[in-house]
Amino acid sequence: MIRSTKYLIPPARRSLVTRPQLTRKLEEGMETKLTLLSAQAGYGKTTALSEWARQCRASVAWVSLDKYDNDWGAFWSCVLASIRERLPLFGKSVEFLLEQESAASIDFAVSAFLNELSSISGDYVLILDDYHVIENAYVNESIRYMLEHLPPHFHLYIASRTDLSFPTTRLLAKGEINVIRIEDMRFDLEEGVAFFRETANLSLSIRQISTLFEQTEGWVSGLQLAAITLKRSGNIADTIRQFSGRQRQISDYLLEEVFRHLSESLQQFLLATSVLSRMNGELCAAVTGQADSQVLLEQLEQLNLFIIALDEQRDWFRYHHLLSEFLQQLCARDYPELWRLSHHRAAAWHENERLYEEAVEHYIRTEQAEDAIRIIDRIMPELLQSRSHVVRRWINALPESSFEHKPMFQLYRISQFLMDRDWKQGLHKAEQAERRFEAMKASIPEPEWKQLMGNIYYLHALFFRMQQNMPRALHYFELLEHYLPEGSSLQKASTKRYLGHEGFGDPLSLTVDLHEMEQFQLKLITMWGKKPNYPFVGYAYLSYSSLMHEWNRLDEAESYIGLALSRKDLRANVWTWIHLGLVSSRHKQALGREEEAIEWLTQLGSSVDSPDQPVIWKRIKAEQAWLYLLQGQRQKAYDWLEQSGLSHSDEVSARYFEEYVVVVRVLAENGRIEDALQLFEKLERLADKENRLRERIRLKILHSMVLRKSEEPQAALAPLAIALRLSEPMGYIRSYLDEGPQMVEMLGELLNQQQKTALTLLPSNYIRLLLEAVSSNPSPRSLSNEALTEKEEKVFELLTEGFIYKEIADQLNVTQDTVKFHLKNIYRKLRVNNRGEAIMRAKEYRKRV
Repeated sequence: MIRSTKYLIPPARRSLVTRPQLTRKLEEGMETKLTLLSAQAGYGKTTALSEWARQCRASVAWVSLDKYDNDWGAFWSCVLASIRERLPLFGKSVEFLLEQESAASIDFAVSAFLNELSSISGDYVLILDDYHVIENAYVNESIRYMLEHLPPHFHLYIASRTDLSFPTTRLLAKGEINVIRIEDMRFDLEEGVAFFRETANLSLSIRQISTLFEQTEGWVSGLQLAAITLKRSGNIADTIRQFSGRQRQISDYLLEEVFRHLSESLQQFLLATSVLSRMNGELCAAVTGQADSQVLLEQLEQLNLFIIALDEQRDWFRYHHLLSEFLQQLCARDYPELWRLSHHRAAAWHENERLYEEAVEHYIRTEQAEDAIRIIDRIMPELLQSRSHVVRRWINALPESSFEHKPMFQLYRISQFLMDRDWKQGLHKAEQAERRFEAMKASIPEPEWKQLMGNIYYLHALFFRMQQNMPRALHYFELLEHYLPEGSSLQKASTKRYLGHEGFGDPLSLTVDLHEMEQFQLKLITMWGKKPNYPFVGYAYLSYSSLMHEWNRLDEAESYIGLALSRKDLRANVWTWIHLGLVSSRHKQALGREEEAIEWLTQLGSSVDSPDQPVIWKRIKAEQAWLYLLQGQRQKAYDWLEQSGLSHSDEVSARYFEEYVVVVRVLAENGRIEDALQLFEKLERLADKENRLRERIRLKILHSMVLRKSEEPQAALAPLAIALRLSEPMGYIRSYLDEGPQMVEMLGELLNQQQKTALTLLPSNYIRLLLEAVSSNPSPRSLSNEALTEKEEKVFELLTEGFIYKEIADQLNVTQDTVKFHLKNIYRKLRVNNRGEAIMRAKEYRKRV
């Protein structure tokens, strides 16, 4: 019951003042997506919402948020649980929302949630009370995204002490937000008169009420506190004159006035129970030692002392936030022993009731780390499966010294540094843990000790790999092999998840030295390749085959791709399997097997079982769109862009880097150069921030391709020259070849410029190598379009007029290699083998195009 009270609409307060204007304002929210009640504490946001919700014609889900919900998983757990109060089967398809990794894919996670909302019939309202406690960026972004795509029958009401942390300008411009601010929440004078005379039963003059309104500015809680104080006052006129200052000062003054006039037993009761977020008679009795706690709760409610019933039976209560904050500060400051004792007793009661999460929270608050760890250790296996975010928060809140004797706690804490990409700090902690584990050798069974050492060596290897220290990474992978030949159990965490993997989705993105990486991955394949059930080897196969493809060693790439795809165990790791499939598709495209490349991607998306299926399809559809461009099927690429939900105006993140690269390509191909460049600049800033060489190279190449289609095509040569200088040491090839004939033209022009001006900055031998690679590779359709390009038309015209290669090159200011490349494409498109056949079919071709 203690948790379910978060999802119940608070019962109506007794003797409420009727507020028809505020009710009408709330009702207007049924015509908008969002209604925001934004006002400081004590303006009656919860009271107004609960009263309106109980008479609302629509179904209502209510969530009373607190600081423990400031987390992706905790927040969405509350939302789903609230809706399930009325719709028990709701949300089965979106339970993966509760996992922390889903925060990285806000659009798909919330899209799945919205799909379920669409199946609900009739108007539906979700009320999020006390939203100001939510500071988590992922949660705020998910709500922003949800509002943009909310179905018309669903309405979100948010009560917050502060304005929202995400922009609402667009909603405001469209008339889709209903804002209720302090001026709407304040009592007006007429309501104030009704409150004092009818609700508070105080016979005040209009002048006295006006004075109170002037001092409190219609602040509802200030007026309530004033009423409590005035009832005890022997001189109402003098008491009213003492009201002055700001709201916070008035609040503290009035609360102190109210508090000091209570009996000592009631004061002690309030102070002790202030540590509770929700309470009933039994819990209060355990915390205070007062057997009549239920009676005291009811007495407080009768006094209208800022206590709120949470259920119709009035078994469960909570204090108003103003009173709760006042009491907690007072108790912690002036009665520290009582504060600690109350938390300890609350923890013991919750533990006895098997409410373990609440027990841990109280133990942590009072720094009883040993007791917190004792419970966490008991429930960790279950929580890691469903509420890992809770474990993460607890371990982060505990001093590390408190779990030095708990190796699994340490491993889990260190793995968080890996997820948070704090590799330097993570490695430092791993080294500390290694020394502790070594010291434990004599005190625990050898198999258990080896398990610990293997796991910590595995984490060491990953930290060094992320920091580009391949020799040290290999050393620790070899130690892993020695201690845990079957691999670390940490390798198998979240294997069905596509999300949660860092990087830009490119297997080589974390690599600077490709030559060093080649040897590193080969050694891992040699070490693990013969193990029949070792899915972690998939990362090595993936990286190595990607590298062979980049170096244009296509036979070797095909061999290693085939070895990887033939392993049944690699299907267990969704991320690896998908990226192996993407590399395989690009490989087929490079070999000219175009239809097979597209079809392969379709089959790939259907071959995995993952809660992140929408994210996977997003990646695959983007890859198909790029292949459509390469194959000259522009309309299909344009259609993808229209349906993708991606735009040049979006804020970009590393998670969807590859998808936005394709968006840039499609925009440029569609003539939207300014939009393409706007998005490109965002991607470039992101890559610079991440400081990854491979992305910088690829983006310079992309920049040159976009500029080539602009009104100043010669501007494309500058970023291309930069890319060439960056990529020459590592021997990048396919990143250039896969761009097609425009890239060949630009390479030829650069080489020709260098020969004419004797420039020494450009790597001329490298450019020649790339052009030779074009000539020696198969000539797939991806290197051209089915219709002749503008350059090919010019080459073909000069060819039919009898010019030889050198003369055509001079006429067009390109190299002879470029001319040969264009002729090769021309012959293929015309299905001829030589100049004579080409001339014979020229007339026929021109009629066809």
